[in-house]
Amino acid sequence: MLALRIARVFDGRAVVEGAGVVFVDGGRIAGVEAAGFGIPTDVEVLDRPSGTLLPGLVDAHVHLVGDGEPGALERLGELSQDDLFGTIERSLRTQLAAGVTTVRDLGDVAWSVLDWRARRPRTGLPTVVASGPPVTSRGGPCRHMGGEASGRDELRAAVQERAERGADVVKIMAGGGMPTPGSSVDQGQLTAEELALVVRQAHAAGLPVTAHAHALVSIRDAIAAGVDGIEHCTFLTADSAHVPEEAIAALAAQGIVVCPTLGRGPGAVPPPHLMERMRKAGPGYDALRRRIVRAHLAGVTIVSGTDGGISPGTPHGSLPRAVMDLVSGGMAAADALATATSVAARACGLGDRKGRVRTGYDADLVVVDGDPFTDMAALTRLDVTVLGGQVLSCRS
Repeated sequence: MLALRIARVFDGRAVVEGAGVVFVDGGRIAGVEAAGFGIPTDVEVLDRPSGTLLPGLVDAHVHLVGDGEPGALERLGELSQDDLFGTIERSLRTQLAAGVTTVRDLGDVAWSVLDWRARRPRTGLPTVVASGPPVTSRGGPCRHMGGEASGRDELRAAVQERAERGADVVKIMAGGGMPTPGSSVDQGQLTAEELALVVRQAHAAGLPVTAHAHALVSIRDAIAAGVDGIEHCTFLTADSAHVPEEAIAALAAQGIVVCPTLGRGPGAVPPPHLMERMRKAGPGYDALRRRIVRAHLAGVTIVSGTDGGISPGTPHGSLPRAVMDLVSGGMAAADALATATSVAARACGLGDRKGRVRTGYDADLVVVDGDPFTDMAALTRLDVTVLGGQVLSCRS
């Protein structure tokens, strides 16, 4: 048994008043006790008198096959399975080094993440929830990942294949992609009827659906189709970003989870076509953060994810910056941390065992040096990482 003695405990929702000792046994959390609780002499103790203990972080939107270099996704067809598996493992190690113990992969190539997970060649890496290749229109965004489908029969078959291969979620490209040359990011790629068909088929197979949608038209179609989540959700029109109140109200009323994919890499400069698209979208990144926080305050469920791996601007391991972005946009620190712990775990289908510091939950835990409620940068000062009850890293 292990005891972590710390200054404060964030349980995935709030700071636990008076808590200061967390017990771990057999890969599970065995107890959350008061600061003065007597620890048996035969229990190993890690003392972190200035630290904050949190659930292991959950990045709800990554691409493990992406190495974060320019053109990362476009080059995937050139890689062998060994190359892809190697990139997946390096990506996961980078995530773990940032305190991420669970990821949701929303787009691989040739089923590589699902195949890697089935073989699970190594332990000591984050839990992976995966979609397989995104379902996209013929010639649509992410087409190079192998998920093109056209017409009702092909869309039905695409959902069925994901169910048979063990995918945890269906990712569908409802609209164009920012990094994809020739893709109209402010336009839809699939009709509302096609989206609704995918949702019906997926739900019948017990799978949730999350839709890639920057465009306002795609967001509206995705809401009407009854999707479970929307990725990016930037509300782009032809020359601006427009956020209708009725769309926010519908997102909140239907419980649709929005992952805004914040957490840009410092100093990253997007390619020229993307810079122009971002310029047309409005005042900039600060305005985007504020829009997301306004949606949260209106009752929309927000989770943190990074789009990690697709470009130098979205590297793996940037989830702490995504959480910090929400706080910079005006979100309360506890709510922002919940987007990367309890709320994200629930969105990934793991809310009954991950994302909380609670007796019986998986012992995926991190300790950061300092108090993120007074200094959010503490989230980047990772001190201790516990994965499945095993201490993987610990600063001396």
